[in-house]
Amino acid sequence: MSSAEGFAADQISGIFGALGNTTRIKILLLISETKRPLHIKAVAKALKMDYAAVYRHVQVLQENGLLEVFEVGRSRVLSPKRTELVKQMMEIAKKIGQQ
Repeated sequence: MSSAEGFAADQISGIFGALGNTTRIKILLLISETKRPLHIKAVAKALKMDYAAVYRHVQVLQENGLLEVFEVGRSRVLSPKRTELVKQMMEIAKKIGQQ
């Protein structure tokens, strides 16, 4: 395996690892369904979770290129990245689960 293939495998593994957690899936679905970026506090409230716990999940998603975090003053706002790709992956997972 070449170093480029190894990097791609690591990147793919990271993305699937990020998507392998129910809370992170819920975060992606929540921010993908809104028409505007959401504050992390709003996401935490919607999921009935602690801000710090949601922030840790957000960091994993951000590190793997699945969402963006913008600092607005002292606030952190989330925006989906690659929304269509995430939706396609969710559809594929549903199809696999139905077999």
